[in-house]
Amino acid sequence: MSTATLEFPGREADAAAVVEAEPLVVAPDRARRRQNTGDRVFLGLLTAAGWVAPLLLALFLAVLVVGAWPSIRAFGLSFLTSSTWEPNPVREKYGAFPFLVGTLVSSLLALCLAAPVGIAVATFINEILPSRLRGPSRFLIEILATVPSVVYGLWGVFVLAPTVMNVLKPGLTKTFFYLPFFGPPYDPRNMLCAVLILSIMVLPVIVAVSLDAIRSVPASYREAALGLGATRWEMVRVAVWPAARSGFVGACILALGRALGETMAVTMVIGNRPQVSVSLFQPAYTIAAALANEFSEATTDLYVSALIELAAVLFVISLVVNAVARWLVWRVGAAPRGTL
Repeated sequence: MSTATLEFPGREADAAAVVEAEPLVVAPDRARRRQNTGDRVFLGLLTAAGWVAPLLLALFLAVLVVGAWPSIRAFGLSFLTSSTWEPNPVREKYGAFPFLVGTLVSSLLALCLAAPVGIAVATFINEILPSRLRGPSRFLIEILATVPSVVYGLWGVFVLAPTVMNVLKPGLTKTFFYLPFFGPPYDPRNMLCAVLILSIMVLPVIVAVSLDAIRSVPASYREAALGLGATRWEMVRVAVWPAARSGFVGACILALGRALGETMAVTMVIGNRPQVSVSLFQPAYTIAAALANEFSEATTDLYVSALIELAAVLFVISLVVNAVARWLVWRVGAAPRGTL
């Protein structure tokens, strides 16, 4: 009896311990399952969000291709090489070559003007200007990026265009009379006005991104250059600019992307004439301006389809620019630090 009395309490205690231990084993499993469920839901949401951009891109391209298919089928590759734009319902013939030339020339020339100035302004703000004035200077430059496009257009019509005709034209034609780029005839709404206003509009983008790139250069680079006897200009040229060149490239590509798609300001000053001219004082046309001006006036299905094909061409140009930008940033970032 005593033996049984001694053994049974121990067994009951073991059984009670097992019963009490079971929730300690089961509870972490349930919590783990709940955690895994939450992780799977969170991962699914992130995956869905990651697919939004590619799906939207594919949807945009599909809509443009479907809408432009009648024009693609009617004109083929001649749409990109022809300079004839006749929206006459009797004889409809559409060619995008003048719009392509106007878009690319205005954007590239604006970038060529704005890029050196923007990088120089960013360098001056960060390297030369006193620290107490850097914040206000950057704020003033960023304000330029918030000005609406139509305000730039009105300023271009009433201030820039008269200045170009009354001040720039006499000096340019007298100095560079042997160049066809500044030859007659002269129109108050011309390619040069569009280039100048685009360069002003993209300047804040270049300054802001270039300034961030310059500020990200470690101070040890500057101290090392100055410690070796370099002047301030040599320090900037040897130590700062090479280290920030990938940011400069990115700034230029962002500015080019904005210039390619700019609509209202360019529409108001470029003249809106589908022609290809060597002279910068002649009117021109861009794809964005054509879409803004003529889409509401399109009365036939082929006319609408040709405008949608113009939009598709601009969309493809933007994709190519972004692809080239990523490649350039990668190449510049992978190049040795000592070269610029």
